[in-house]
Amino acid sequence: MKKRIYLSSPHLGGEEIEYVKEAFDSNWVAPLGPHVEAFERECAAFAGVRHAHALSSGTAAAFLAALLLNVKRGDIFFCSSLTFAATLAPLVQIGATPVLIDSEPESWNMSPQALERAFKDAENTGEMPRAVVIVNLYGQACDMDRILPLCGRYGVPVIEDAAESVGSTYRNRQTGSFGRFAFYSFNGNKIITTSGGGMLLSDDGEAIDRARFLSAQARDRAPWYQHSELGYNFRMSNVLAGIGRAQLKLLPRRVAERRAVFERYRAALASSPGVSFMPEPEWSASNRWLTAMTVDPAASGTANMKIIEALAAENIESRPVWKPMHMQPVFEGVKYYRHGEDDFSRMTFENGLCLPSGSNLTPEDQELVIDVVRKQLG
Repeated sequence: MKKRIYLSSPHLGGEEIEYVKEAFDSNWVAPLGPHVEAFERECAAFAGVRHAHALSSGTAAAFLAALLLNVKRGDIFFCSSLTFAATLAPLVQIGATPVLIDSEPESWNMSPQALERAFKDAENTGEMPRAVVIVNLYGQACDMDRILPLCGRYGVPVIEDAAESVGSTYRNRQTGSFGRFAFYSFNGNKIITTSGGGMLLSDDGEAIDRARFLSAQARDRAPWYQHSELGYNFRMSNVLAGIGRAQLKLLPRRVAERRAVFERYRAALASSPGVSFMPEPEWSASNRWLTAMTVDPAASGTANMKIIEALAAENIESRPVWKPMHMQPVFEGVKYYRHGEDDFSRMTFENGLCLPSGSNLTPEDQELVIDVVRKQLG
């Protein structure tokens, strides 16, 4: 069997084992301890926010952000459609209803003009959203200078899904620092990993204290186990936080490595008819978590799924671009605002694919990927 080339595999630097050994030697292996506290401080400092809270997943962080904004059953919220289900699932599971917003061609992220139409309609009906959830897709920041003032005009707080954009910047400012609350993911396929984990970020210290309380089973201050309300078991372990601390040190290098992978693909394939890569506006410096491209079947003579199948035949992992939420069976009939006459999110999904993008992808392996894609492009 041919060697497996993964889409985005973990990339350890070696120092992780020292932090893990320290956790074992000190017997701090529970979901608290010095690595957890240090990782929170270091992530907050990196993102440029005052507070961070280490959790078991980015999804847990999104759920807590929704609770802190008092999202409840019967509310609506605005959310990007071109994203992964975990962006909006926590709010839907609370009982809120999404209103989905198309992406713009310039960034593949939430369309400010579609968002503005959604706000105007909400104002006319008297049903304003409880929150707007923006997504930094595949590492690329949203157009914050247009989206944030629009949300501010209507007094609606922003949750920033920076799960895919750790290490990306918007006008030289780190993503994860723009929403009332933001969150990172450290899942195994992300640019840095704790194997599984996430981080809730905010300048609101009281809210983060509330998140700490809720994520540790909501125990009252008492000499016995007493609960005035029910909480959750969402904390990150000291062992995983140790891995995260070592990974965070490597983040600038990992961003540079992933951007180099992207540039090699673009240099090799961008001149092929019908091929376009995810653009990078002048205000964004993407971590290029995944290299995403589209293939126009009419111009290229092939289709995204044919390329994915050809790569799979060579034991190379790739995937389509996220299937938009308004196309998902579970959200059938949900209100959706297009960017323009065309449905950009749908078109991107129908023509898009993501190529192997790991920071540990060797140039030789990348050449194999490029060769397979070139053959499909004729």
